[in-house]
Amino acid sequence: MQEALHALLQPTLGRLSGHKIGCTTQVMQAFLNIPNPCAGGVFARTVHATPARLRHADFVRPGVECEMVVRLGRDLPASAQPYTRATVQDAVSEIMAGMEIVDDRYVDYKSLDTPTLIADDFFDAGCVLGTAVRDWRALDLGALTGVTWINGVEVGRGRGADVMGHPFEALAWLANNLSRRGQGLRAGEFVFTGSVVETKWVNRGDQVVMEIDRLGRVEAVFE
Repeated sequence: MQEALHALLQPTLGRLSGHKIGCTTQVMQAFLNIPNPCAGGVFARTVHATPARLRHADFVRPGVECEMVVRLGRDLPASAQPYTRATVQDAVSEIMAGMEIVDDRYVDYKSLDTPTLIADDFFDAGCVLGTAVRDWRALDLGALTGVTWINGVEVGRGRGADVMGHPFEALAWLANNLSRRGQGLRAGEFVFTGSVVETKWVNRGDQVVMEIDRLGRVEAVFE
């Protein structure tokens, strides 16, 4: 159903330029009461560079999530051999801080089953990308801390290790998830690996800043 929805939305929202993985941290699994990762797509016309100015009225009830984002330098095609953290990391060319934008466009999302949320790209409404870091291999990604501020007030923080033990574990999960359907990840695509901070809903006029150690920051104003 998700793939059918993508085909319907691409003429309006552009091609799929990236992927998102939800519920890769305990904080988000508890928040949504879903005990396993879930994946969705991100459309090209919903991708913004930092600093971004967004219209609050373009969403129903927008929220933001603080994430490490990887960009692939080579393909991870469908494979009979399962991908692991070790085998996916060589495909990563860049890592950056990212702000996923989600939208609660449901009457009561807590009443929906998980397949329905996955079919609708798991709240996806776009993203804001930070500056790419190419020399990431010297970094201990699991030890890096991500922090979210709204209007100058810290509202949450988490660590890279919160994401399934390491962000590349989430990337391997996605590659295997797609591989089971005969699909793969392509060079140039980005992947949001999961929020280290619980989703924060934003009001009109809110200024949001997210920063991840050594990976920089992303900013957005919801006008």
